[in-house]
Amino acid sequence: METVTLSPKFQIVIPKAIREQLALRPSQKFSVVRDGSRIQLVPLEPARKLKGFLQGIDTTVAREADRL
Repeated sequence: METVTLSPKFQIVIPKAIREQLALRPSQKFSVVRDGSRIQLVPLEPARKLKGFLQGIDTTVAREADRL
């Protein structure tokens, strides 16, 4: 586990090992999600990069009779 410090300007530095593992880039945008007392940074991906990520997913879903 890595430890970081919040600067007086409320900034943190993501440790190099984690940046490399996740292939983070300078100026990359993140969603900030509060989860109780935790903060999660979720990298935003361009919609173009998501193309085809559901390829091969099973689309047969049991549905109730009153649903289309």
